[in-house]
Amino acid sequence: MAQQADVIVTNAKVLTMDPANPRAEAVALAGERILAVGARDAVESLAARGCRIIDAGGATVLPGFIESHLHLFMGGAELAHLQLLGVHGAEALERAIHAYARANPDLPLIMGQGCDYAILDRALTRHDLDAILPDRPILLIAADHHTGWANTAALEAAGILGGRELGPGNEIVMGADGLATGELREFEAKAPVMALSGAQRINAGIATGDEPQPRPTEAERQADSVAMKRGLAHCARHGFTSLVNMDGNRYTLEILDDLRRQGGLTARVRVPFHYRNWRRPAELEIASAMAADYDDDWLSSGFVKVFMDGVIDSGTAVMLDDYPDTPGWKGDPLLSAEEFAAVATEADRRGLQIAVHAIGDGAVRRVIDGYEAARKANGPRDSRHRIEHIELINRDDIPRMAEMGIIASIQPVHAPGAMDFPLQPTMDKIGRARWNDAYLCRSLKDAGVKLAFASDWPVADVNPLRGIQAALERPVYDGAQDERLGLHEVLAAYTTGGAWAEHTEDRKGMLRAGFLADLVVLDGDIEATAVPEIGAMSVAATICGGRVVWDAMAGA
Repeated sequence: MAQQADVIVTNAKVLTMDPANPRAEAVALAGERILAVGARDAVESLAARGCRIIDAGGATVLPGFIESHLHLFMGGAELAHLQLLGVHGAEALERAIHAYARANPDLPLIMGQGCDYAILDRALTRHDLDAILPDRPILLIAADHHTGWANTAALEAAGILGGRELGPGNEIVMGADGLATGELREFEAKAPVMALSGAQRINAGIATGDEPQPRPTEAERQADSVAMKRGLAHCARHGFTSLVNMDGNRYTLEILDDLRRQGGLTARVRVPFHYRNWRRPAELEIASAMAADYDDDWLSSGFVKVFMDGVIDSGTAVMLDDYPDTPGWKGDPLLSAEEFAAVATEADRRGLQIAVHAIGDGAVRRVIDGYEAARKANGPRDSRHRIEHIELINRDDIPRMAEMGIIASIQPVHAPGAMDFPLQPTMDKIGRARWNDAYLCRSLKDAGVKLAFASDWPVADVNPLRGIQAALERPVYDGAQDERLGLHEVLAAYTTGGAWAEHTEDRKGMLRAGFLADLVVLDGDIEATAVPEIGAMSVAATICGGRVVWDAMAGA
């Protein structure tokens, strides 16, 4: 007897992303795989007794979205923090902090997320925060997560009011009085204050990449599982069935594995070994062990995350030329060319994929050079090494990326003016002469570079529908080429492009018989929706591994 379907999604406008069969009316699922994709009558005839029939009502059905760059553990925890996106001015900031403080009287640290660099139209200081709430520690984090602003109580409690020596690329900004101003640049600078929150276990994956010490108790693991589960639920409601985490350690995988055993894993997750700049290449043995122990379609590792620089707004992104507003300053790379070449060569030798945060054109070039050194040392292979962000690139480096098969992991929502991030101060920090080299998508794709789109949540809103709109209607900067893509090109970067970047294109990213049963049902027809309205669309249902993990009608 022919196999029958457990779940059928029908009466749909199915965009399969499969060039051999681009459109369909229905999809049948059996177990964790797709059974059939095709005409409504033919697919509905496969229904088994008790088969769940989902009527899409003429809405778009797509492969499950692949979020190619996010911070899941952090994002889940931060959903409970003070949200400052869109808050501007002293009075609005004061109201927000006081309201949150009253609602959370016992928190050891008040943490705010999404703080604009220009929230007060100038640099924020500890004195500004002292005037709002002097007697409780406060730490506000920029949307990009690379800068924080603390009040005096927080700096004193963390023991850094008088400053502290830090590694390259990190800075506790000091004032003329010899005391910290409150501005903390990059992870090492923020870490002592963040530790006041008691969230070191959750932050370890990005702060150090080490395992939490001491070993978490069972009660602590359960508490951390709550934050992870909150993050997974948030992603499920937005249509994601695959998540590529961009910080990590073995503990992150263990928490996800706990949820899997409890039936609470609602997406497929990849977690890297986070190689910080104080490590040595021999420590990549940790990454190899993680890759060996976690290697299936639900939980996997197999790659190494590295930071090469910071961000443009704080002047920590590494440039080839001086910052226009700071003659003589190009940014401070986190790894020398020789150090990164050694790391890349060893990771590549081990068969590990590499993903490097590189925002400035100087950082991007250094990463490409390192990948080239690895290929010369080890010989060419289908490595699909990645560069994350690429907010500025020298155009001479684009053909090099294409020739070596380097993945461009791009966040269209980060382009200033595209969604939530304002044009300034970023565009002035780049300088008008370089706008034609900033936030490229079309130029990379046309050169043959593979694109994978993402949000970098919680740096930006994870919602892929808002991301799609941002990619479609992002600004064309004065004097620059039009870097916008068409709808189907953008959808590909959230589906087939993400699968390619994971080496899973043989089973993911398309709706095709035999592929994993991961799909998303929207609440309308995305092709018939005006671009300015796409971001207001929502996800009606998310199905991962044949299981409905989000149902808008049921609310779960």
